Amino acid sequence: MFKILLLIAIGFVVLALFRAYQRSLGPPRAHTQEHTVEDMVKCAHCGVNLPRSEAIYSGGHFFCTPEHRQLGKK
Repeated sequence: MFKILLLIAIGFVVLALFRAYQRSLGPPRAHTQEHTVEDMVKCAHCGVNLPRSEAIYSGGHFFCTPEHRQLGKK
């Protein structure tokens, strides 16, 4: 019984070393990429905050949807 447990423990150690070696060879992971900070703007109609890249700019104001752009500033 002790021999089986010892073989399992050795197997886990070898597996951990193998995975560490593979990680050192591979390219950097995707989650280590730099995150960019984006300005938030407020919809002129409903007041919802959203990223500037997702907002619709019209008439000097930002809107969250085309419908709110048509309705205009509240």
